[in-house]
Amino acid sequence: MAAITEEHVETVRALVASVPMGKVTTYGDIAAAAGLSSARIVGWIMRTDSSDLPWHRVITASGKPAPHLAARQLELLRAEGVLAEDGRIPIREYRAIL
Repeated sequence: MAAITEEHVETVRALVASVPMGKVTTYGDIAAAAGLSSARIVGWIMRTDSSDLPWHRVITASGKPAPHLAARQLELLRAEGVLAEDGRIPIREYRAIL
């Protein structure tokens, strides 16, 4: 993985914080907006530094929640009016423009 700078971390954090309630974005959307080469970098940053952010609004490109947090993530999204269909979030309906 490429070296992650503090600037990368802060950019990712700011982008995740900017996702409005009732909307979602993907790891790839965040990576593109942050100028990062991979959605995996966003996942790594979020895994290590996102407990105070609306992390539940970031999903995979397929619309699936994070596997290890799926139940909690879908519960939090449902509370914001984001409804899953067969365990997936319909991205076209709920995607935030970053």
